[in-house]
Amino acid sequence: MKFVDEAYIDIAAGDGGNGCVSFRHEKYKEFGGPNGGDGGRGGHVFAIADVNLNTLVDFRFSRRHEAKRGQHGLGSDMFGAAGDDIILKMPVGTIITDAETGDVLFELLTPGEVITIAKGGDGGFGNMRFKSAINRAPRQKTPGWPGEKRELKLELKVLADVGLLGMPNAGKSTLISAISNARPKIADYPFTTLHPNLGVVRVGPEQSFVVADVPGLIEGASDGAGLGHQFLRHLQRTRLLLQIVDVAPFDDDVDPVAQAKAIVAELKKYDKALYDKPRWLVLNKLDMVPAEQRAALVADFVKRFKYKGPVFEISALTREGCEPLIKEIYKHIKAQQVAEQPPEYIDPRFAEPTP
Repeated sequence: MKFVDEAYIDIAAGDGGNGCVSFRHEKYKEFGGPNGGDGGRGGHVFAIADVNLNTLVDFRFSRRHEAKRGQHGLGSDMFGAAGDDIILKMPVGTIITDAETGDVLFELLTPGEVITIAKGGDGGFGNMRFKSAINRAPRQKTPGWPGEKRELKLELKVLADVGLLGMPNAGKSTLISAISNARPKIADYPFTTLHPNLGVVRVGPEQSFVVADVPGLIEGASDGAGLGHQFLRHLQRTRLLLQIVDVAPFDDDVDPVAQAKAIVAELKKYDKALYDKPRWLVLNKLDMVPAEQRAALVADFVKRFKYKGPVFEISALTREGCEPLIKEIYKHIKAQQVAEQPPEYIDPRFAEPTP
């Protein structure tokens, strides 16, 4: 399956219906007066954030979306019916941008959120609107107003609390499958992950966080090399980055420290804000290192990498060290969420469970 996180669409709201010129014609009513009704409103175009969607693939093959126009006004004081609205379902995390100017118009960040991306035109006035004491038989009417038309760019940035980054085959997919409900493809060759995977990690009753696994990065990713550069945008909304490092590569000529430094350099080149996010070091595949050599290996790595933040030693395959990592991640995210939100709002995932 190809992950589609960018699409271009054309949308058009419905035009308003025209007003009507009509006069009342009944037996014994010689001067019935005007009774032409107004035209109906054109249909709006809405977008809704749907939690059941995770790609924009539907919009890749269906580009034009047009709402119905309003019906014209009729005689006998009858107004035209409003045009049918259309609702476009989009994944949570979709950014809607004007394709011509590049201005960001909307962001769908909350599940179920509904926004109006194009308004239908108002209906025109019928001649009954123009009657007055000095104009008792008006023949004026106005046409309906045109609906809004836009060319939009849709871009998806997945919403996750934690992002995994690292070289291909570092064990990111194994880790997300070990700690969450995600089941990504896992194999013993690089670039197994071809699209982002999201997993919900359950810490306790009503306590969880979301992890995003993106395709592995290689040196030169910020300039377009490999696959990972296409998906670095998905890490921009995370609260915490976990840098996964394979400390026991099959190739003896591969230096894990050099690979880790290359990842950090690519982050800095791609986005300084992404580089400045909290980033923890997770040393993976320690099950492949003899127990008596692990401490020396970890100490040597941290010294050469010149890293001063939190370091976690795990084996995603055997889940060794995963539980302490999960607990520390949850504590960190909860503290950040509480600090960022106003006192009257706390995300239910990070609220204290009721006794």
